Formats: sequence, C-alpha cells, structure tokens
Amino acid sequence: MRSKINNQIIEESSPSVQSHLQILQTVIERMATNSSSCKAWCISIVSAVLVIVADKGKPEFSYIALIPTLLFLALDAYYLALEKGFRNTYNDFVQKIHDRAIKVSDLYTIVPHGSLNQHQIKALQSFSIWGFYLSLSILIFVTKLIIIS
Repeated sequence: MRSKINNQIIEESSPSVQSHLQILQTVIERMATNSSSCKAWCISIVSAVLVIVADKGKPEFSYIALIPTLLFLALDAYYLALEKGFRNTYNDFVQKIHDRAIKVSDLYTIVPHGSLNQHQIKALQSFSIWGFYLSLSILIFVTKLIIIS
C-alpha cells in the first residue's frame, strides 16, 4: 500500500507542491547569500591583515592575506556549486509540474542535482569568482609594493 501512495500523481495546485517549491527557492536564495557573505568576509579579513602588516612595517607578511583569499575562493565556489545543483533540482521539479508527473516521492527531497565537482569547476570559471578573487590578489600584491615604498 505504501508504494501506491509514493507513486500517486499529485496536482500542481497542491499545497505540498507549492511548499516544496518555496523550500527550494529558499535554499537557492540562502546559497546565493552565503556566496555574497564569503566575499564580504574575505574583504574584511584581508583588509585587517593588510592593515596589521602595514602597521608593523613588515611587507613580507602581506602574502599571509592570500590564505583567507584562497580559502574563501574555495568556499564561495562551493556555495555557487550548491546553488547550481539546487537550481537544477528546482528546474527538474518544475518540468515534472509541466509534464504532470509529480509523485509523492518527489516531494520534500531536497538534494542538489548534478555533479558537485563539475559545478565547482564551472563556478571557478565564472567571472563572479575569478574576477573578484583575482582582483583581490592583485590588490594584495600592490599593497605589498606600496608598503615597501
């Protein structure tokens, strides 16, 4: 009897379907917010490191600022990869709505679709990642040169 319930077709106007879509939208939004927060935290930490390095007059330590830059780059790419995976999940679910093929087993399964590794590689290639973190790295090198002067 349980398998019959899981294979039951659900109407698109069902509150369960609407709730599932809302959950997916919230998860996608959270991943985008986390990605944005990574950039903000990275700038704050790198700025603090560079201010301390400049205050101490030790330009050779300015490369320490590359450590949080690389860590936040990886974390940011991870969040963008998760966002892409959840967007795929959302799009697949919407396609099932259009095909009138939603089953009970499709509801409340919140798992990113696709290869997370491939999504991360694509995220690293996006301008929002390499453009931001490359310019931040260049800023670190320029700051080192300014401290030396």
